[in-house]
Amino acid sequence: MSIAWSPETREWHLHNGRTSWVLGVLPNGWIGLYHAGAPLAVGPSYAHLGPRDFSGFDNRVGEPVALALPVPGLGDFRVPALVVEAADGSQVVEPKYVAHRVLAGKPALPGLLPATYAEDDTEADTLEIDLADEPTGLEVTLAFTIFRDRPIVARSMRLHNGGAASVVIRTAMSASLDLPDDDWNLVTFSGAWARERFPADRPLVPGRQGVGSLRGGSGNEHNPSLVLRRPATTEAVGECWGLVLAWSGNFLAEAEVGHFGTTRVRIGLHPEQFAWPLEPGASFATPEALLAWSGDGLSALSDALHALLGRRMARGPWRDRPRPILLNNWEGTYFAFDHDRIVAMARAARDVGTELFVLDDGWFGVRDSDDRSLGDWVVDRRKLPHGLGGLAREVQALGLRFGLWIEPEMVNPDSDLFRAHPEWAIGVPGRRRTESRQQLVLDFANPAVVDHIAAAIGDVIASAPIDYIKWDWNRFITEPFSPTLPPERQGEFFYRYTLGMYDLYQRLTTRFPDILFESCASGGARFDAGILAWAPQAWTSDDTDAVERLRIQWGTSFAYPVSSMGAHVSAVPNHQTGRVAPLDFRAAVAMFGAFGYELDPTSMGEADLAAVRRQVAFYRERRELFQYGRFTRLRSPFEGDGNETAWMVSSADASRAVVAHYRVLQRPWPHRDRLVVRGLGPDARYAVTCWTSFDGPMPTVERGGDELMRVGLGIEPPDPMPAGRDAGADGHRFVRGDFSFRLFDLRRVS
Repeated sequence: MSIAWSPETREWHLHNGRTSWVLGVLPNGWIGLYHAGAPLAVGPSYAHLGPRDFSGFDNRVGEPVALALPVPGLGDFRVPALVVEAADGSQVVEPKYVAHRVLAGKPALPGLLPATYAEDDTEADTLEIDLADEPTGLEVTLAFTIFRDRPIVARSMRLHNGGAASVVIRTAMSASLDLPDDDWNLVTFSGAWARERFPADRPLVPGRQGVGSLRGGSGNEHNPSLVLRRPATTEAVGECWGLVLAWSGNFLAEAEVGHFGTTRVRIGLHPEQFAWPLEPGASFATPEALLAWSGDGLSALSDALHALLGRRMARGPWRDRPRPILLNNWEGTYFAFDHDRIVAMARAARDVGTELFVLDDGWFGVRDSDDRSLGDWVVDRRKLPHGLGGLAREVQALGLRFGLWIEPEMVNPDSDLFRAHPEWAIGVPGRRRTESRQQLVLDFANPAVVDHIAAAIGDVIASAPIDYIKWDWNRFITEPFSPTLPPERQGEFFYRYTLGMYDLYQRLTTRFPDILFESCASGGARFDAGILAWAPQAWTSDDTDAVERLRIQWGTSFAYPVSSMGAHVSAVPNHQTGRVAPLDFRAAVAMFGAFGYELDPTSMGEADLAAVRRQVAFYRERRELFQYGRFTRLRSPFEGDGNETAWMVSSADASRAVVAHYRVLQRPWPHRDRLVVRGLGPDARYAVTCWTSFDGPMPTVERGGDELMRVGLGIEPPDPMPAGRDAGADGHRFVRGDFSFRLFDLRRVS
């Protein structure tokens, strides 16, 4: 077992040689966190590492600090992990140790809460610590799972009212972590629609700092994750922490630096607009938080999270399958299509080698624009006279899979569904509903609404041979209120809405287990760990401009694996930025994700179609490496002038790799430059082939793994040197033009 219990010192040590967590029962019955982070030897007591008292707080001086479950009102004035209001209105509870269990494996969380899992009990061990507050009868169970091969601990909390009176949960964080100093930089992943998950890196300062969402979803603006890194930590060296919340609704992720220079980090449900009355005998569970530690830099931190989220959060047959190369009609047609045009696009998509054709918005109701028919999940026979079944079978007869776009959580006021059930749209009675994109959000806190949509969407999917579903969610929640909840329970609304969405996912993925689901939410507004439990890939951003995608995919990669990132080549001028980038450059960026196209191949010239064929062939030959290889960040688009980006994917055995270098704007007479890579065999020899376009590679050369990781690949001049390119006065050759890239294909020489 990887959890040691010492009855003499009343300490638990969670250990796996990659990380250690040491907790203990304090003399007053509280639970202390003595150490978290670097691996320590098992056996000694580490109680001396924990703070001994409040160190200057003005009450309870001399008592130990409850670091594993901080609560308010008992002398610790920093942000709490649990706030419960008793029947008398007080918010003071004192959960003390009652018992504990060490379990092989990892129990599932209650209900529909998404969580990581162990395929067998040898992969993980779980510690459950039971606490109780005697005056209220509140019972608390803290769960800590340590994974055998990963420097990650999963945390969650369950609450049960064992008393005779109701209480109200005001704050219930999934995890709180106390660190003994404040010498950290906080990195959050923020932005907006079309520029999601840009890293924001700043030193911690006294007080509270963090991010969150009150929009009803995790949001484009802030991701439910954060990183703490030492100021000197880089991609390759140094200490860092990563916290990720498996939740797709409102969240809070923040750090607080106290006046003695300690740091408390917490992550979980946002306490604002949340209140959960807990009746006698009732229970409540928080979402799961993942806490990863690395002593080897940010890349090692990402390695751990990628492996866990990609293989033990994602599930089902598509977790490990090669993801198909798709073509989506949206930016090619928008709403202006019919059966024949879609078949023609599918035929052209087949001819360039794509494997899945996706019909986007506009196929249902009377849907010629985005202001009507959302909620009316009936096929529009004006456009599709043979129905979805006829269209899907004709597409599949071409040798392609068939996919479909849905937006099940929304409704237009101009729809049959809204006219029949206006009370199903979220809003406060007697107040005007705020429309966004001419649509409202359905009340998924109401089980009857989920039942209706599950039946309607399920019937549509069952009517045709569908292989893929793109699930969209295109606006946030305003006027949060559900008429199915009494006034005193309206604080449950956002939590119940998210569970309703998960319920619909669960029903559809259970009924149609072989369909590949992709989450989409106005681009990347629901790109979080929780959604991966049902949709193993997500639309990374509505912004498909390749230059912007360098930043978006870079930031996304800190927590989320390449296999989860939908990344497509779109038409130019780009529909979000107006930029015109070369077709090969766009493809070279999009290949580092679940690859596809967002354009109309019937409008392309033969030269571009031939280029797409070459791109598809290049990607298919390396698909498993791109989708499931180890992703390593090399040069950041957020450093310097942002003109260069580099990253790579490599196989687990280091026998193959693809290294990418991108330059947005060319400069005259670039400086000589070499790109140092990581993750290869230092004693191995590699055949190196460079592609600066998909027309064909440069001559192959052989290099040693030690040279590639210590000296690097030649960027200026390229290594190998391109034949037939312009040479400078010094004889060195370089690639001309803006939007240039180099893909280095590395194969170990036996």
